[in-house]
This record gives sequence, structure tokens and C-alpha cells, in this order.
Amino acid sequence: MELRDIEIFLTAAQELHFGRTAERLHVTPARVSQSIRRTERRVGAPLFDRTTRRVRLTALGEQLHRELNAGYQQIRDGIETTTQAALGNQGTLVLGLMGPHRWMMDDAVRRFRDRNPNTQVEYREIQPASPLDPLRTKEVDVALLWQPVHEPDLTVGPVTHVSPVYLMAAATHPYARRDSIRLENLGDHCSFLPGHSLPPYLEASFQPFRTPAGRPIPRGPMPTTWHESLGLVAAGRGVAGVAAEAARFYPWPGLAFVPIEDAPPVPWALVWRTSDPTPLIRAFAEAVEAATSGRASPDEAMP
Repeated sequence: MELRDIEIFLTAAQELHFGRTAERLHVTPARVSQSIRRTERRVGAPLFDRTTRRVRLTALGEQLHRELNAGYQQIRDGIETTTQAALGNQGTLVLGLMGPHRWMMDDAVRRFRDRNPNTQVEYREIQPASPLDPLRTKEVDVALLWQPVHEPDLTVGPVTHVSPVYLMAAATHPYARRDSIRLENLGDHCSFLPGHSLPPYLEASFQPFRTPAGRPIPRGPMPTTWHESLGLVAAGRGVAGVAAEAARFYPWPGLAFVPIEDAPPVPWALVWRTSDPTPLIRAFAEAVEAATSGRASPDEAMP
């Protein structure tokens, strides 16, 4: 049977009216009748009881309807999925990143472009004070964010790397010459206030609210951009917990980066809108998984 004959039969089995079947499929009633007769000849028996007053399926017609319907839906779904993938893998993917991650994602972006040569990748800077906003305002399609992200409107994809946590402090800070510090030491110095849209649980990954002994960690200025944070720290107006890769990419003369030895390492992962998992985003997530397979530390992730 031709796919069009299957479509006509299944539609006629739903409508039980050849005229309405023709309207739905944008063909003539004569075309519907010819197709049904052709299918009946192929089967070798009537599929519809037709009178001047009504049309109904025969027992054999009902059996054929059951047999064909599931397979036909699967074919349609397969065609639709493939079509959407082809359409989705053209155009532009807007990727939100912070600072050094632009270079750390080079391998994944190369793989993605190789697999999707008709797609362009554009970059937008994500600010630590408001990392979720560009996703929700649709300024970016997918963002690389530190974890955990527990938001019902956002989906977390593959992990790209895991960062040890360092303290970023002024070069004149008492901790600047230490080989390492502990979380308890943070209770003695001001960290930055969070941005207005930063969930507290996300802030605490790098800027905990209390030390392990329960002491509150004071909060100081509230920078709105990463470079404001660098300037405030260099000026001695506060300290900040940062990902280890910041030490490699921002070796300013006025800054020091000291490992926090008992701080849990922080994973980074792709995040996108739950309502908008486009084929392009899925393709990028697959490229990231291929590029980061077996890779854990930021040193391994950086060129």
C-alpha cells in the first residue's frame, strides 16, 4: 500500500464519511473512493459497509485499522522528528559563558560546528551576579553555569568540568601569601553581596553564608559584573570565592588566588530553558558530552 492510501483509509475510518475525509485531506471525494477501492482489492474483501445513509467499518476494516494505525503514527513521528532536526540544525546557537569558559569550550564548539556546518555560534557574556537572567529573557539559548541549579523552568545538561574553589583577595590581604586557607577563615573577612536575582543556594556554592563552625560570613559591596568584582577585590574592599580557572586567566598584579582546601569542588554544566529543548541545543549537548568525556578538572579542560 502507498502511504497516501494508508492515510486515506485511516482518516476515513475516523470520519466514517468520505466527504469529510476528502475535506480533511484536501482531495476530491472521488479520490477517496478510488483509494478505498484500491485498498479493498489489495486486501481481497470490503473494508467499509456503505449505504446511502451511513458508512461503517467491517470487522476486517476494524482489524486493518488497528494494525495500520500504530505503525502510521510511528512513521509520521519519525518524519516530523527528522524534519525538525534538519530545520533546527540550521541557524544560530547563542551560547552564554563567563570569562575563561569561552576558551575552555573551544573543543566542544569545534565538534558542534563540524557536525552542524550550517549553524553559527554566537557568544554572550554571563555575569556571576545574575547568571539565570539571560536564559529567562531568551538572550541566550544555552548557558554554562556552576551547579547546582534547581529551577523548575531550567534543565541541567551535561557537566563540562569540576572546579576547585579558590579565594580571590587583594595582593596585600593577610591571606595572600598563604599556600591555602580553610572555610572557617572566611568568617573574618567580607565577601560580596549577591545580585538581586541570584538564588541563595547558588550563591552559597562559592560564597557560603556561614563557616563550618556556624559563624556568619560578613557581606560587603554588591558588584554587578565580573570586572567590577576584580576591581573591588584588588582595591581591598572584599574577598570572593571563585573557580580555580580564574587564577590562570586573571593574573592581575593586584590580585592573589589562594586554594580553599576544604571547600567542595563545584561542577559546571550546560543549562537551557525546559520549555525550549530545541534540536540545536540537543546537538550542542551531544558535542559537549563527546568533548568532555573523561575530563574532570579545569586544568584538563583549558588549552
